[in-house]
Amino acid sequence: MVTVHAAWTVTNHEKRYEEKEEELSMSRVYNFSAGPAVLPEEVLKEAAEEMLDYKGCGMSVMEMSHRSKDFQDIIDEAEKDLRELMNIPDNYKVLFVQGGGHVQFAMVPMNLMKNKVGDYIITGQWAKKAYTEAKLFGTANAVASSADRTFSYIPDCSDLPIDENADYVYICLNNTIYGTVYHELPNTKGKTLVADISSCFLSEPIDVSKFGILWGGVQKNVGPAGVAIVIIREDLITEDVLPGTPTMLRYKTYADNDSLFNTPPTYTIYMCGKVFKWLKKMGGLEVMKERNEKKAKILYDFLDESRLFRGTVEKKDRSLMNVPFVTGDEELDALFVKEAKAAGFVNLKGHRTVGGMRASIYNAMPIEGVEALVEFMREFEKKHAK
Repeated sequence: MVTVHAAWTVTNHEKRYEEKEEELSMSRVYNFSAGPAVLPEEVLKEAAEEMLDYKGCGMSVMEMSHRSKDFQDIIDEAEKDLRELMNIPDNYKVLFVQGGGHVQFAMVPMNLMKNKVGDYIITGQWAKKAYTEAKLFGTANAVASSADRTFSYIPDCSDLPIDENADYVYICLNNTIYGTVYHELPNTKGKTLVADISSCFLSEPIDVSKFGILWGGVQKNVGPAGVAIVIIREDLITEDVLPGTPTMLRYKTYADNDSLFNTPPTYTIYMCGKVFKWLKKMGGLEVMKERNEKKAKILYDFLDESRLFRGTVEKKDRSLMNVPFVTGDEELDALFVKEAKAAGFVNLKGHRTVGGMRASIYNAMPIEGVEALVEFMREFEKKHAK
């Protein structure tokens, strides 16, 4: 009787899902959130179909043991696909780490500060937070900053005052809040380069070999919140960490146990794996770069010609992923955000530290979403431009 009841329940759930599928699809908004952010609709539908029964195992991935063969296959395939997408060299480990960016702010110095010195380039809120955290563990030097103009540009990094004892140079490659990106990497004068790539993760090809560590919180452009993916050169994974570093804050713990020392965020890793498959199906990172450039151009071209809206970033340093803009009038900004939400364009309000608006146009944002936003902005401009 239990088996019959279970089958009946699943069948009726699937029937209800099918009945609601068209309605749910029609009610989806254009989500411009900086994170947690939009995911590919195709991936969400696949996950929904597998919610109650993953590939005939009779349970959801949410219920699955991280020690099971089914989950081992999931995490192994996710890593394999990520390595292929990013062309990750064999001498780099891929780690799935809990805690997000704020944990990485601490893990980097705890694991790399052999001389207890780290050099930081401050281009926004997240680089600043990482810099502040590093001060808890040693000497953190701010070797360059764009704070003088509200982080609206990337400073010249061709000849930095790198400390000869620095264990690494740290950057945030793409600034989510302020909408800047490094188009050229800093001259680190031979020091290990560490980069937070959270908001540009998998948006375009990147030469992994130029970095000692690349890490990214997946909730911006890769998957649901709950995981940071760390891509780390093997020589940086050692027992030689700062005294008192907890077991779970050592990169070696994750590397030695294939990210399965403890119970990882299994469902988030599963969803990331789905996104990796989607990216491969779409044609890989070269294709994503082309798509992202087209989307960004549509929005930036409008901002450059607008009589009401203006972008806040120097053109040479503009991000493909995060586009901040303002009208110059706080009340008008608030009205725009309100009317945009009513029209189905959500999460356009700028970060609380800067105000204004921000459109995060990650991989999963379709070009139609950007086109529709620009059309809405044109109509708003007609009504409010002086």
